[in-house]
Amino acid sequence: MDWHLVLFSTIGGLGLFIYGMTIMSDSLKRIAGERMKSILAAVSTNRVVACLTGVGVTAVIQSSSATTVMLVGFANAGLMTTTQAVGVALGAHVGTTVTAQLLAFNVSELALPGIALGSLLRVFSSNRNLKEIGGFILGLSLLFYGMDLMKAGVSPFKESSVMVDFFTRFDASSFSGIILCVLVGAVCTMIVQSSSVTVGLTMALASQGLLTLPGAMALVLGDNIGTTITAELAALKTDLAARRMARTNSISNVLGATYMVILFPFYIDLVVWFTQTFAGLGPAELVVDGAKPNISRYVANAHTIFNVVNAIVMVSALPLLVKVGTALTPRGKELDHGNLMTPLYLDEGSLKTTTVALSQSRKEIVRMSEISQSMAAQVFPALISRKHKDLGPHEVKEEALDSLQRAIHRYLVQLYGDQNSQEEQSIITAQMTIVNGIERVGDTTTHIANLIGYAIDHNVYLSDEAMADYRNISATALEFHELVTSAMRENRTDILDRAEELEQQLDVMRATMRDGHLDRLKGGHCGVDQGLVFSDMLNYFERLGDYLLKISKAWVNLAATGL
Repeated sequence: MDWHLVLFSTIGGLGLFIYGMTIMSDSLKRIAGERMKSILAAVSTNRVVACLTGVGVTAVIQSSSATTVMLVGFANAGLMTTTQAVGVALGAHVGTTVTAQLLAFNVSELALPGIALGSLLRVFSSNRNLKEIGGFILGLSLLFYGMDLMKAGVSPFKESSVMVDFFTRFDASSFSGIILCVLVGAVCTMIVQSSSVTVGLTMALASQGLLTLPGAMALVLGDNIGTTITAELAALKTDLAARRMARTNSISNVLGATYMVILFPFYIDLVVWFTQTFAGLGPAELVVDGAKPNISRYVANAHTIFNVVNAIVMVSALPLLVKVGTALTPRGKELDHGNLMTPLYLDEGSLKTTTVALSQSRKEIVRMSEISQSMAAQVFPALISRKHKDLGPHEVKEEALDSLQRAIHRYLVQLYGDQNSQEEQSIITAQMTIVNGIERVGDTTTHIANLIGYAIDHNVYLSDEAMADYRNISATALEFHELVTSAMRENRTDILDRAEELEQQLDVMRATMRDGHLDRLKGGHCGVDQGLVFSDMLNYFERLGDYLLKISKAWVNLAATGL
C-alpha cells in the first residue's frame, strides 16, 4: 500500500470537499443572503412557521452554521426572541441535510465537467448573478470530486489489518460502541465546524466497507451534536438572549441524540424501511466490486430523518425547551439585551387617551435616561482602571437607547394630530426633544468609550496632568448626568440654575485643559497620540454638557405642565 498516495488522496479530497462546501455556500449566500436575512428577521412568532422558515432558508444557503450565526446576531440585537430563534434553528438543521442527500447521488462523472463550467462562469462572466451561479456549480462539483477522492483514498484501508481493526471499533452493536461513535462524530464536527463535511467523510468510509450502517448512523448522531459548536462560539461575547438561543439550540440536539441512542434499534429499522420503501434500494451492506453502492443513501436518510424527527419533537415542546436552555445559561453580570431594548411602558391601549399615553411615554423617557446615565457611570472610570471589562456592556446600552428612541418616536407620532390641544402638542414636541437629546448623549458616551478602548489597545497613556484633568471633567459630566436623571425620576423642576452652571463649568474646563494640553505638546511632554485622544475627549465632554443642558430645559418645561 502506498501510504503517501492514500494520505494525499484522503486529505486532498477532504480539502476539496471543504473548499467546495465553502464556495457553494458563499455563492448561495451572496445570491440570496440579504433576502434570507430579511426573511429571518421578520419570522413569525408561530413556532411551526419559524421552523419551516429555517428549513427553507438553510436549504437555499446550504449552511446551518451560517443560519445559526445569523440567529445569534438577531437575538443579540433584540430582533428575535429566544423562542423564535430556536424554532428557526431547528428547521435549519433539517435544511442542511440537503447537502448529504445530494452527495448520495452517484453523479461523480459530472464533477469534472461541472468544475470546468463553474470556473468559466466564475472567471469570465461579467454578470454578477452568473458569476455566483458559476460559484455554486463549481462548489457543488468540487464536493462530488472531493468525495470521489476521499473514497479512492480510504479504499486501500480495506487491505490493511491495522486500519480494519481500527474501524471495527466503530461498531454500534453495543451501547458502549454507540456512545463511542457519537462522541467521535461530535468531536470531529466540532473541529471542522460543519456537519456536512463529517457526514460526507462518514459516507466515504461507509461506501468502502470500513463502517457498517449502524456505526455510520451513530457517527451521524454525533455530527448533529458537534455542529452546535458554531453557534456557541458565536455567542461567547454576546448578551444573555443570544447565549440562551445558542445554549437551547445545543440542548435540542443533545436531547435528540440521547433519545435516538436509547431507541437506536428502532432508529435503524426506520431508516432501512424508509430507504427501501421510498428509494427502492437493496440492502445497505450490499457489496459490488468491493464497495457498498447503496449505503450512502442510507446514511443521508439517517441524517435527514434524525433532524426531521427531532425538529417535530422539539418544536412540540419548544416553550419547555427554551425554559431548560434559559435555566442552563449562566446569567453573569451582563444585561439581557432583549429586555433592555423592549419598551416597558408604551402600552398601545393607552393611545386612546392622550393624557394617559403621554404619562406612559414620560415613564419610558425616564427609563431611557437611567440607561444612559448608568452607561456613562460605567464607561468614564475605565480610562483610570485601563480594563476593557470595566467599560461594561456599553454597546448593548447604546443599541438599547437607539431602539427605545425609535419606539418612543413611533408612539408619539401616533398621538400627534389636529385633535390634540396646543398644550398636548407642546408636550409631544418636548418629549421628542428630550428623547433625541438622550440618544445623542448615548452616542457621545460611546465615542468616549471607543477612545478609551483605543488608548488601552494601543498603550496610549496620558500624562499625570492630563489624567488629573480627565478625572475632573469626567466627574463633572457624571454629576451633570446624575442631576438630570434624578430630576426626571423625582419630577423636579429646580435644576435649571445648577444645570447651566455645570454646562458653563464644562465649557471652561475644556478651554483651560486644552490650553494646558497645548503647552505640554509644545514642551515635548505629550506625544501626538496622547494629544489626539485627550483633545477628542475634551470635545466630547463639552458636547455632553450642551446636550444635557438642552434636555434640562426641555424637561423643566415639560414637568411644569404636570405631565
